[in-house]
Amino acid sequence: MKDLYHTVNPAVRLKETELLTKETFEQLIAAESFEKIRELLNPTVYSKYLTDHFQFHFEESLDEELDKTYQEMIELVPDPTIVWIYTMRYTFHNLKVLTKAEKMQEDYDHLFMPDGFYSIEEVKSAIENGVSGVLPKSIIEAIHDVNQYFEESAILQGIDVIYDRHFLTEQRRLAEALKYPELLQEVIAFIDFNNIITMARCILQNRSQAFMSAVLSDAGSIKKETFLNFTDQSMEEYIAFLGRTDYGRLLEPALQKDKIDFLQLDLIKDNYLTSLYERSQTTAFGPLPLLAFLNAKDIEIMNLRLLIVGKRSGFTKQQVRERMREISEL
Repeated sequence: MKDLYHTVNPAVRLKETELLTKETFEQLIAAESFEKIRELLNPTVYSKYLTDHFQFHFEESLDEELDKTYQEMIELVPDPTIVWIYTMRYTFHNLKVLTKAEKMQEDYDHLFMPDGFYSIEEVKSAIENGVSGVLPKSIIEAIHDVNQYFEESAILQGIDVIYDRHFLTEQRRLAEALKYPELLQEVIAFIDFNNIITMARCILQNRSQAFMSAVLSDAGSIKKETFLNFTDQSMEEYIAFLGRTDYGRLLEPALQKDKIDFLQLDLIKDNYLTSLYERSQTTAFGPLPLLAFLNAKDIEIMNLRLLIVGKRSGFTKQQVRERMREISEL
């Protein structure tokens, strides 16, 4: 399939020129008013969203822009699965919130996030009926597992646990099936970081080994059993272990002797995964440039959302800056 991307990647490179630069983001952070932000964004692809009082509905506009980007990439690629392996995180996010909404008879439609593939109506129908002519078999199996769980327990957290396990397993399965080593490396790192963060939270919450076994994935490079060895150990012992892993030096800024900075850990995770995509600068073939663009666009949307919400909420420039993800130099 790699040779099929020789026509895709030039189009992706052209789309990269639409991304906001680090300089533009610095100017946006420094802006003293939303009128100045409007002025800075006017020459960009976001100009059409800058209506009167845009700052109060910009989050919805960003979702629209992200969905438009996904649709463009789906039409461009030889195998849409390449796009879904990236946007699948949003598919499973939607499964979580809409399943909880269905079980609790609540309306969580506002939490739906575009994944480029499945509409809110299609996901809701699959959750309610347990069948779908649109969603893949792996998703339906995850829904069945959640429904079976809910016949025995009403604890909502179980929904997250089951969907997360299916998500990480499906990520690894698809990455191996697509046979792109760079993609597989990114997926394994993604799973490792999720396990590292999940285990740390479990230790803080004094979770049982049975619970930890249910929430941890065995699809990463660090085996589940290795994490489970720390079930009854202290956070200090777990942090010492993290320092000995291949991720040790990378994790250092988030680790203290007996405490983890989870905000910093999330930033490290996102920035590290972005760095894996930056190799696309020297890659002419395969899906890596496409995935790098999707990641860069995702980070851009995330940073714009943070910027607008932060300024609307009265955050200082420093508070906004320290929460932003690194911008990839594509």
